[in-house]
Amino acid sequence: MKKFLLYTLLFISFLNAKAQEQFAVYFDSNKSNVTKAENKKLQDWIIANKDVKIVAINGYTDEVGSTQFNDTLAQKRVGFILSQVKDKIKIREDFKTRSYGENFLQSQDKSKNRKAVIFYILSKDLVREDEILGIKKAIVLEPKKEINYPEQLSFQNPDGSKIEYKLDKVFMKKIGESKAGEKLKIENLNFVINTFIVVNESRGKMYELLIVLQKNPKLKIEIQGHLCCQPIDRLNLSTQRAQSIYKFLIANGIDKSRLSYKGFGSSMPLFPLPEKDENERSANRRVEVLIIENE
Repeated sequence: MKKFLLYTLLFISFLNAKAQEQFAVYFDSNKSNVTKAENKKLQDWIIANKDVKIVAINGYTDEVGSTQFNDTLAQKRVGFILSQVKDKIKIREDFKTRSYGENFLQSQDKSKNRKAVIFYILSKDLVREDEILGIKKAIVLEPKKEINYPEQLSFQNPDGSKIEYKLDKVFMKKIGESKAGEKLKIENLNFVINTFIVVNESRGKMYELLIVLQKNPKLKIEIQGHLCCQPIDRLNLSTQRAQSIYKFLIANGIDKSRLSYKGFGSSMPLFPLPEKDENERSANRRVEVLIIENE
């Protein structure tokens, strides 16, 4: 099954990210633009760092003023820095801006709190960009493609005559999409009385199971046989019937590592023994498929 990678960003702590750099620009009180001296410092940094990649810009203020005012001011400071670096330095597509306002660990020197901080990665470290940012690769399974099952199957006998089986597409689709632990009855799978020989009218049911296994190579199943009527399976017929389906599938190319079989006699009836009528006996006399694995 094909797989593709979904990148989940975990920008938990830019300050502690290994090999991630930072550059701070400071502002005067209540200002969202910088002094000439700070602007020169910023422009010099831009010229000297054209090969880096910016991953985030955080804005901060001192505690003077209302919380709402400081939040807005911090946003404006981030916006100012972004306007200066945009189109001059590469910025990560999932670039983050954060405005902390006054809600961070304040320095006693208020001038150190009025700032915007650029977080970036040096060009030499860009090969480890995802590692540095703490990006984890989560494997996501691509949805299964719709499988088209045939409606009938035809064989030609040596004498030129044809054998045709009408197939149950709904049943095949249901098995193909079932999950591990689910169990399905093979409807209309009948045997010659007191034998493990499948009657001709039911042979198409074996081909349905064969086709499903061919088209779903990750599917593993257990074939389970059940009897009706008698509390003791003296001939071990339930096991022989399950085994006959197992042998048919192996003979037609299904690897035996994907198959197993088991007989339960009458120990797991759908209706209590003795059954009241043929409908109950028919329900108890069955072959089921247990899904062991289906990726």
